[in-house]
Amino acid sequence: MGKPAILLMKDIYYPIVATVGVLVNLVTIMILSRRNCGLSKCISVYMVAMATADLLVLIINVILYHIFNYQFPFSFLSYTPVCRIILYMTTINFDLSVWFTVSFTFDRFVAVCFQKFKTRYCTERTAGVVITVFCLLSFLKNILFLFAFEPQQIINKVQWGCRASVEFFSSPLGAAWVWFHSVWLVWLPFTLIVLFNCSSIGRILVANRTRRKLRGNRSENRSDSEMENRRKSIILLFTVSGCFILLWLTVAVSFVATRLPKTNNYRGDRTAPGYIAYETGTCLKFLSCIQNPCIYVATQRKFREELKNGLKSLWALILRFVVKCG
Repeated sequence: MGKPAILLMKDIYYPIVATVGVLVNLVTIMILSRRNCGLSKCISVYMVAMATADLLVLIINVILYHIFNYQFPFSFLSYTPVCRIILYMTTINFDLSVWFTVSFTFDRFVAVCFQKFKTRYCTERTAGVVITVFCLLSFLKNILFLFAFEPQQIINKVQWGCRASVEFFSSPLGAAWVWFHSVWLVWLPFTLIVLFNCSSIGRILVANRTRRKLRGNRSENRSDSEMENRRKSIILLFTVSGCFILLWLTVAVSFVATRLPKTNNYRGDRTAPGYIAYETGTCLKFLSCIQNPCIYVATQRKFREELKNGLKSLWALILRFVVKCG
């Protein structure tokens, strides 16, 4: 009997996502780190943190766990202690990717809705503190993950692989932890992002209407730089958080519907609708690690310019290398 279609799709999909994602996030980190994109320091810090978290997701969650660990079942990565650490890191990486997005959204919410508090909160130092706090929280919160999995098989007294511990996940503590993990990783961030975005966009629209009334219907409105900046802020804010919610929605709903804590270790039918829904959601979830660079290219003119300059420099370097070797 051949492989189920969902597994064949993953064999093709994950290498493509990993290759493209690692490349675009590395480029994004390099461009944003130069700080020539016309963004404030605190925004640059959050964007670099988001790109770094997405890069870690692609390297550890996709390449190490979903590709190497799956394709080479008896490699060093498959030793149960190593496998547990990888699973622990996969959860931490997702935590950071999600909550850095929430932090970025909250920073823009403060900048738009609380002008007096903005000068104290929207700073590079505060951004660094927020990122550090979420890193520490994530490492501490997920420690239980190290004890939630058992060896998949034991060969010559050597433990191989990891699978969800039925005893743990069927216990009251395990069930409570699964639901807390779901709320923390998906539903609470969803709620906060929607709340912050609605408040920010509503405040910007009110400010724009007020500004139009004060300026009247003069032709100057067409070249109003402040309103144009606000419009770009709305586009960037809405696309980053909106795409994040859309790409995570499938896995969130299927998680609640099936209560599968880790469907890669699902012991049932690989063609079951619940399994297929969760795996499809997981694929979309990993696609969210590529979305931000695409959004920056589409919405940020200076980011596009920096990207073009970087590509030109790379091309010139390649030409010099070819000429030198020739």
